Amino acid sequence: MGILGAIIIGFIVGIIAKLITPGPKPRGFILTTVLGIVGALVATYLGQAIGWYQAGQPAGFFGAIVGAIIVLLIWRQLARPR
Repeated sequence: MGILGAIIIGFIVGIIAKLITPGPKPRGFILTTVLGIVGALVATYLGQAIGWYQAGQPAGFFGAIVGAIIVLLIWRQLARPR
């Protein structure tokens, strides 16, 4: 699928994660895409650590959404105004 496919899927996953979680969210195409891609990486890493995925096997679409939600919740805690 390549880089273009990862960007498109990352954007879709980022949009879904932003729709699911309430509160302030990063804005813009690039931040939404990065949110989705990093969420997929987090889901892959956690899935391999838990044993859900084999080494070299990426997370699925729903796993990427869960990973993006985790990243979004962490981002919200770090970017909270003080």
